[in-house]
Amino acid sequence: MNPTSPRRMAALEAAAHRLKLSVRDAARACVDSLGMSALSTARLRDRDDLMAAQFDLSRKVNVFALAFNDEIDRRLARETAPQTAGRRPLATTQWESLTLVSDHEVEAQVSADRFGMAIQHACEWELRELDAYIGSLLELSSPDHERNPLRPEVVGKALVSAVDQVSERPELRKLLATELSRRLVTTMPKVYADIVADMRAAGITPVRLSVRGVEGPGNVLGYNTSGYDSRLHGLDGAAAVAAAATAYGQDTGLQGGYLQEQVHLASEPMRQSGHGREMPSDAALRAGAARHSDEGSLPSSLHGGFGGTRPGGSFGHVDAQLMSLIRRLTFVATSSSGGSGDYLSSAPSTGLGSERMPPNIIQAHRSELRQASSGALDHMVIDVVGGLFEQILSDPKVPPGMARQLARLQLPVLRVALGDVTFFSSRRHPVRRFVNRIASLACAFDDLNEGAGKEFLGLVRALVQDIVDGDFDQMEVYEQQLAALEGFVARQAESEVKQHAEGAAALLENKEQVALLHQRYMLQLKSALAPVGGMHDFILEFLSQVWSQALLAAAGRNDGGALFARYKGAARDLVMSVQPKSSPADRQRFLRLLPQLMKDLNDGMALVGWPETARKRFFAQLLPAHAESLKGQSLSHLDYNLLAKELDSILGAPAPRPEDLPPAVASIPVLHDAVDEARFSADEARRIGLVEEAKVDWNGVVDIDLSAEPELTAVDIHIDGLPPADAAEPTRGASLADNVQLGFAYQMHLDGQWQKVKLSYVSPGRAFFIFTGGKQHQRTVSMTARMLKRLCDTQRMRAFENAYLLERATARARKQLADLGVATRH
Repeated sequence: MNPTSPRRMAALEAAAHRLKLSVRDAARACVDSLGMSALSTARLRDRDDLMAAQFDLSRKVNVFALAFNDEIDRRLARETAPQTAGRRPLATTQWESLTLVSDHEVEAQVSADRFGMAIQHACEWELRELDAYIGSLLELSSPDHERNPLRPEVVGKALVSAVDQVSERPELRKLLATELSRRLVTTMPKVYADIVADMRAAGITPVRLSVRGVEGPGNVLGYNTSGYDSRLHGLDGAAAVAAAATAYGQDTGLQGGYLQEQVHLASEPMRQSGHGREMPSDAALRAGAARHSDEGSLPSSLHGGFGGTRPGGSFGHVDAQLMSLIRRLTFVATSSSGGSGDYLSSAPSTGLGSERMPPNIIQAHRSELRQASSGALDHMVIDVVGGLFEQILSDPKVPPGMARQLARLQLPVLRVALGDVTFFSSRRHPVRRFVNRIASLACAFDDLNEGAGKEFLGLVRALVQDIVDGDFDQMEVYEQQLAALEGFVARQAESEVKQHAEGAAALLENKEQVALLHQRYMLQLKSALAPVGGMHDFILEFLSQVWSQALLAAAGRNDGGALFARYKGAARDLVMSVQPKSSPADRQRFLRLLPQLMKDLNDGMALVGWPETARKRFFAQLLPAHAESLKGQSLSHLDYNLLAKELDSILGAPAPRPEDLPPAVASIPVLHDAVDEARFSADEARRIGLVEEAKVDWNGVVDIDLSAEPELTAVDIHIDGLPPADAAEPTRGASLADNVQLGFAYQMHLDGQWQKVKLSYVSPGRAFFIFTGGKQHQRTVSMTARMLKRLCDTQRMRAFENAYLLERATARARKQLADLGVATRH
């Protein structure tokens, strides 16, 4: 390429400029998204990191943009420079020229590679087209992705380099890179498409275009792109498949079997599937694809079946031949019951009553799936997913009705696992969450054949049907189903709480609001009173944590503010009463005010229900402080008045009101001590089934739960070449309190015995929880966040499942393999 060519360099610089603008806009958008994430997170450390990252990025967003621009320009100049004819051979390299690479450089390279991989999956077709245009600009004979100066790897390296200029803290750099990458993954497909459109408008001719969804190798059903492309040009329909089968059979010796079946399928316009429904042929599918392509949309049942994956949230590329087989098997399985969704009802009986275990479609067609795939890793994934579903379908905690719905997800899950390696490592993967979620929610129902259980099963059947019939290689499909599932669970839980504990949710939300107001007022008073001179520590703690409740309660009275003024004066007099008093006049004034001060203090303590033991402890500290104040040197008249005026100003500040709280109440960290000060009357506690700490025998021995399964130690899926799995979610212990989920079942030790309960309500600030339980007579059990944490910490509460469904299946599959290995050795 001639680097001084004005037209070509102008096109590259225009493309780079569009890329720079998109990254700058993404950085500015991340400032807002980091703030929203900080408001929504519950962990204090995470919130601090998010706020710090937001502050650094907002302060240095221009520095970030300039650093990114400079790095892109530098790499653009290097990538477009003329390639040298030869390179220095490795044998001539001197040892003195070798240097060590720092850990930061390695981490930066890994981060850039991860970003490049994510973009590559989301922009497959756009990058193919862009490579063709870049190849033309660089005067290459064919598209070369490695010579594309705007490829995702280059963008990733520039992004990491720019993030280094924003913050010096490694954890903030990692957080910023993750947030920016997540946003760019969604915007880069459009950026690359716009760059291609600009080049096309500028009259640049691609060196060779990549054709989508048309007749040809890689796009013909049952054919995988290979070295036989030239032999198949000009053939269509059954002839192309037959030629591919012949060539493939001659090359590998695999005669007949799967490929012969594909020839038979392609040669018929329609054929009977063996279950009373007609199955479309290749010609019919291709005609439908062309028709919908003309209309501007491709039917969901065809996505992924004609080579490659669509941009925008795809789970990655799967060979066209394998994808076609997966869709055909899904169609056959679904159509066996006339589309009712219960095609697995014809499975052989397990001998356990009338219920039948659904068949394992993956293992039944293992040989065809392995033959249609390429590579040892794909074969291993097929075997792993097949083994997992063998355990899933026989899991004793999964009701038979739900097992049938899970069985319908076998082939969609296999397709995801083949194209997205994070399925095995990320517990937040939408497909993994969907499978685990519906199984865990099903465990909370005693019967799926009636009532709320039947309603839930009907929803799951509809959601699974949408996945099977739809575009199940797109991530947003599962995210939408998860959102629909969560919404249904929330509505059903709200209905249950209203049915069995009318007004409980409203009562707890009001109590939480009062606690949040107290928390805000407590922090307000503490920060204002801390610098005041002559303030004793125990008085500061009393005024901020206890007396603030009395002031809030007084402010809510309809008495014109008389009680609030009285309690405000008591707080000022309390601070002044411990100041030094050496003169007789000061002592007489103290003795004159003391009776009223003690009366006001006792009235305020009684109003907020402060325990008697705590009152005695406070007065035991106040009495020596008063005695000591009689020995010191009195304050001057000016200092005394200034102190009194300062206290009046602090205490005269308006108390917070409910309308002062932000809309997102859940963003406020609720202090457990403040929440547990919320007082319930005897009638309120009885109505909501409040569990009080005083009524729990914390020293008693907890009976063994005979129905509980042992805790699993190995619940991860490890495959060579795939990233390690995330940490498992807790099922018991103190950390379980922070991970309880609405609609899930738990085992709780109450009234001397283990009871199965379901979480039916969580207050907006996660300060209060309501559980429902009981088969015939439903009861509600309410508790504060501190009570929940204490129950979990003392092993009096645990998850009903010892692990999520996929993790349990993995552990059992591992044990089964280990037992087989021992048996083989013996």
